[in-house]
Amino acid sequence: MKWFDLLLGKKTPKSSFVEAYESGFEKKIPAMRLLSQLTFTVLDTETTGFDPKTDNVVSFGAVKLKGYSMQVGSSIERYLEAPIQNREAVKVHEILYPLSTSPLRDFMQEILEYVGQDIIVGHHIGFDLMMLEKAIKPFGFKMFLNPVIDTKYLAMRLEKGPHFNQKEATKEEYALDAVCTRYGIALDDRHTAAGDAFLTAQLLMKLLKIAEAKGIKDFAGLMR
Repeated sequence: MKWFDLLLGKKTPKSSFVEAYESGFEKKIPAMRLLSQLTFTVLDTETTGFDPKTDNVVSFGAVKLKGYSMQVGSSIERYLEAPIQNREAVKVHEILYPLSTSPLRDFMQEILEYVGQDIIVGHHIGFDLMMLEKAIKPFGFKMFLNPVIDTKYLAMRLEKGPHFNQKEATKEEYALDAVCTRYGIALDDRHTAAGDAFLTAQLLMKLLKIAEAKGIKDFAGLMR
């Protein structure tokens, strides 16, 4: 009946946890809220491969950051049962048989509740959000409504200036490894979702300090 519903233009009904997530955005973050008062969810995913159309999420890692302080106790790492994986992806994240996995519905509900209305942050975050949105789509989810920051582009903006043509930057210069190395961040636990989220959170803290020193004081200035 699903194909028939599609022909009739019927929409996938929203699960209660999707509705609860969306209802949290009735109020927006005030433009003048100071950087030190903002809450961020820094996240990362590992996937079965690198094609959003055919691949799926294997694991999710995240940690929260309030202002300039990482809330280490808030960190989570979750695994999903995944179909056959891309051999090249396995070489990167080395996840074959995780000890504990979650059903898709429980996995996605927990993630939406965890993220809430925080500012979402990641390195190459567009790919992670695309993969997560695909996973939640069967539950009536369309897209994340949170403000989003990509530390790759924030680093470019702070290092090269707001008018820098991002296409001129080399891929290697703004890879997570390279940016972390420039800012003196040790590359521990690389290529795990939780490990990469932790590295990105450390990078975000350093970038926020630089942003404040350059006169970026509040939410509006950060998202400009």
